[in-house]
Amino acid sequence: MMRKASKKYVEASKKVEKNNAYSIDEAIRLVKETSITKFDGTVEVAIKLNVDPKKADQQLRGSLVLPNGTGKSKKILVIAKGEAAKTAKEAGADFVGDTDMIEKIQKENWFDYDVIIATPEMMPELGKIGRILGPKGLMPNPKTGTVTPNPVKTIEDIKKGMVEFRTDSYGNIHTIVGKVSFDESKLVENLTYIINTISKLKPASVKGKFITNISVASTMGPGIKLDKNSFDI
Repeated sequence: MMRKASKKYVEASKKVEKNNAYSIDEAIRLVKETSITKFDGTVEVAIKLNVDPKKADQQLRGSLVLPNGTGKSKKILVIAKGEAAKTAKEAGADFVGDTDMIEKIQKENWFDYDVIIATPEMMPELGKIGRILGPKGLMPNPKTGTVTPNPVKTIEDIKKGMVEFRTDSYGNIHTIVGKVSFDESKLVENLTYIINTISKLKPASVKGKFITNISVASTMGPGIKLDKNSFDI
């Protein structure tokens, strides 16, 4: 049985024309107008790509630093030893350790952090709890900069507003644009940066159009389709 849409959602949806593709400025204005949560919602973008996710070279994964940040601070756990651990602490990581932290996760089911950065030497140890971290999307990955011999740069990027992205099994990418409370111009700038960055990652084996559909929505708000001509892609 489908969940009945709330009255607020129904009202908000009336502002959006289903088959209309909006310019970026109109879409951002609408996404703010159709936010229905009492809290400051998150604006997210869904990008439909012309890729076959079953082909390894067409699975995209990476990270980017939003020009105006995400509006949300993330708690960072760094798994490292020696100098890398020392500099990570100085750079403002919330938690730093090596096998002691891995044991804590394993024994206490500890998840009081949003992202893990690890040095390559620690990955074999971390791999042992891959089945705990993997399903939660917490396993560090070199493609997103979370496996690195020098965690400082990634810590700085996360604090500035780094977001990770990857194609799902349908060839879509979902990522954060910012908070509903952001100025429209800041959301426009963040969104433009995301689309431009993704558009440059077109795999050589993909023929024809790469980005086929773009839509934005606020937390629990209706989806708003964007006119792809708003972007230089």
